[in-house]
Amino acid sequence: MSIYLTFLFYAIPSFSILILIEMIAARMMGITINRSSDMISSLSSGLTNTIKDAIKFGVVLVSYSSMVDSMTMYKLEPIWLAAVIAFIIEDFAGYWLHRLNHRVNIFWNRHVIHHSSEEFNLSCALRQSISTTFKFSAILFIPAALLGIPAYIFAILGPIHLFMQFWYHTQLIGKMGILEYIIVTPSHHRVHHAINSKYLDKNYGQIFIVWDKLFGTFQKELDDVKPVYGILRPAKTWNPILINYKHLYQLIKDAWHAERLIDKVKIWFMPTGWRPEDVSKKYPLEHIEDPSKQIKYDTNTSLILSIWSWIQYVLTVIMMLHMFTVVGDIDPKMGYMYAFFLFVHIFSLTSLLDGKWYSIISELFKIGVAVFLIYNQQYSWYGIDGFLINLFLGYLTISFILTYLFLNIEQKKNKMENYGV
Repeated sequence: MSIYLTFLFYAIPSFSILILIEMIAARMMGITINRSSDMISSLSSGLTNTIKDAIKFGVVLVSYSSMVDSMTMYKLEPIWLAAVIAFIIEDFAGYWLHRLNHRVNIFWNRHVIHHSSEEFNLSCALRQSISTTFKFSAILFIPAALLGIPAYIFAILGPIHLFMQFWYHTQLIGKMGILEYIIVTPSHHRVHHAINSKYLDKNYGQIFIVWDKLFGTFQKELDDVKPVYGILRPAKTWNPILINYKHLYQLIKDAWHAERLIDKVKIWFMPTGWRPEDVSKKYPLEHIEDPSKQIKYDTNTSLILSIWSWIQYVLTVIMMLHMFTVVGDIDPKMGYMYAFFLFVHIFSLTSLLDGKWYSIISELFKIGVAVFLIYNQQYSWYGIDGFLINLFLGYLTISFILTYLFLNIEQKKNKMENYGV
């Protein structure tokens, strides 16, 4: 099992406990920071990212290992010093990559999922991208390669650096005194996630806030400007897979509709949100002009559907953890197929929360994928056979039936609400 997956085995239960503690604390304080469907969307997004990383899906355009092998000019020692310098370089590179993801149209698609929630809580931290198919961030680690810092140090520090960013996604911790001048705090990151004009595109730091202060992107949280969270073009879906590619899909459509060839090309590299003038006039998009008047996306999900969705989420976690235990011992193609099945499953359960008709289609497709995989493994599921296979097939059938029933009930309820009944 890889270092990253080993970290995840400890991180997933730890994060779950902390999210639960935050939710209980907020209730006790009389503060609403969580909505069931939003939490399921956030947590499901975290699963998609974790699954993608587990099967090592992506194309590495620049490899740090190859860089350090060919570029080393000085061997930094001792190892503890190399680790300290590596952490600083990791954070410096993270600042610039984060800033790039916010400022350039094509790169925003890699990060939009993280900002798509209209809430701000610990579960939002898990909204991580699956659209980072091409990996080039190693180019920002040239200083480390020149110093001969071994690749294994970054393999260990990478997950640590990432998981250290979890805790500050909360509204329950105020300003932290002297730490506000050194590290990224919840106050700093609330600013970063806000869409208020005063806060927009500020505080890109990941661990140290010093980078923002050095490069002019720092903004403190103001007492008279309450942060409003989300994105300026609201996602309006609980489906994390759709959110991951919504911006890219819009860029493709805008490039297609643009009349001038130069606009078809430059739209990808212009500041985030830029659209050709002719396209903006002909195909206007919803855009939040006044964050104080934000209307949050809500599908008025019934309690029973919420309960069923949480059951589905827990089952997804169980299946994902099972995938982790077998993925290193099976044919990579079978690992990809397991991941694909889980993606279809997540797509289906979050589409049902949206009340979308295609949730039933994805349920049928999920059954088809499962039957295909079971058949190709001689009536087993990645090492599981016997009675458990029959139980699994029974679950898939129940999931399909309930999706059909819930979809009809929710649609009827929405029609009645629209007619004021």
